[in-house]
Amino acid sequence: MEYSLAGREGCRAELGRPHRSVDGVLHSEKNAVQPHRKRQWCIAHLTANFLCEMERVLDVYSRPYDDRFPVLCFDEQPCFLIGDVMAPVPSEPGRVAKQDYEYQRFGSAAVLLAVEPKTGRRFVQVCARRTAEEYTAFMQNLERAYPAAVQITLVQDHLNTHHGGSFYKFMSPQAAHRLVGRFEWVYTPKHASWLNMAELEFSALQRQCLNRRIPVLERLRSEVEAWVAARSRAGVTLNWQFSTQVARRTLGRHYEAIRIK
Repeated sequence: MEYSLAGREGCRAELGRPHRSVDGVLHSEKNAVQPHRKRQWCIAHLTANFLCEMERVLDVYSRPYDDRFPVLCFDEQPCFLIGDVMAPVPSEPGRVAKQDYEYQRFGSAAVLLAVEPKTGRRFVQVCARRTAEEYTAFMQNLERAYPAAVQITLVQDHLNTHHGGSFYKFMSPQAAHRLVGRFEWVYTPKHASWLNMAELEFSALQRQCLNRRIPVLERLRSEVEAWVAARSRAGVTLNWQFSTQVARRTLGRHYEAIRIK
């Protein structure tokens, strides 16, 4: 696995408190409508373009494994650097560990991640920022990891840096053109991050590694690196069940709605 640490680390510390949801209605009935409670959700509009892009992603996932044409999923997410205001109290026999609810923010970082679902091979880069420069460096490392591949298929979202144009900003035209040719980019529909299997890796990373306060970039990198190494040693792969056939069955009414009668 390859890791890199890039960017500026100087960030102003901020004192903050965790966001809490507070019920504003007392003694509400169990089944009563509770307008004060809501969950944030990105609702996709299932257009013809959405269904077309969705099916292309699902068709890629259904390809039989071929090491000449590896299929990987890529995504990137921000990560806040958070430290304690007061030193936590460690656990002792008969007493649980305690952590004060106040925290300090020391800026943010970014985690770039790619996973090959069928083999469990994964690559992570922890950076101080996420720009076209970090994306280009990550793709250079990823391409070097597959020297025998004819072409690398990469499933990713439509973020404005996720394209070959980023390469031309930091590489010679010849090198950028060669690197572009090494990839087949497959884009998930807008508002459909759930179709990207890299999201499954990020979910596990959040639950198993990032569910604690990490105040500095070096420690974040170390923690993420250890998590990736352990997950790779365990041989964790991703088993995707949602196919084009399943999509047409479960989303049948949306397919019918877009057809011109």
